[in-house]
Amino acid sequence: MAKRRLSSTIEDYLQSIYSLETEGERVISARLARWMRVSPPTAWATVQRMQRDGLIGLDGKKTVHLTPKGRKLAESVARRHRLSERFLSDVLGLGWAEAHGEAHHFEHGMTDVIEERMMKLMNYPKTCPHGSPIPGTGATLDPSWAPLDTFAEAERGTIRFISEELEEDLELLQYLENHALKPGREVEILEKVPSAGVLILHNGEEEVSLGLQVASRIRAERK
Repeated sequence: MAKRRLSSTIEDYLQSIYSLETEGERVISARLARWMRVSPPTAWATVQRMQRDGLIGLDGKKTVHLTPKGRKLAESVARRHRLSERFLSDVLGLGWAEAHGEAHHFEHGMTDVIEERMMKLMNYPKTCPHGSPIPGTGATLDPSWAPLDTFAEAERGTIRFISEELEEDLELLQYLENHALKPGREVEILEKVPSAGVLILHNGEEEVSLGLQVASRIRAERK
């Protein structure tokens, strides 16, 4: 009997839950609703369906946790998505925002054979273009990497990771790419204004402004 494929919606939820857990964030239905750009009742209905199907569990505080079955599937989805982004960006030359959007279509039809061929073609990359580890490669998020909003004025660091949550805002993703705020880029904090919720940094070429909430989702290695 052929294996029943998950719907693209359930795959997207699995990837979102997996990404939040990987980043050390508590996963609740309301946060998934914001991430998925749906209403809270819609997200909750999907969460209940996933619980019924044995993909997730809910604790007494309604925190979502992947089951072993759900984690295995989530890792597969995340691997295909991040590999797709790397392929579309590095091989086909798409910009970050376009590659992220297209990856959502590309990943759902990827077979194991295509996945392996793509990995080999790109010499087995360990992360997506934004620094998220590709499951199965052994790559992980270094716990010493700190959110940019925790950096003090005049402090320097090298960007290592941009949260998957930020990637869902394609306009923001384009802004980060246009201003070279990418993994491997060294930046210096010029000014931090908590009252205005703004961080101003220098990327080696120009001054760039970020909201502190956005900066909190970008991690860098301190110099």
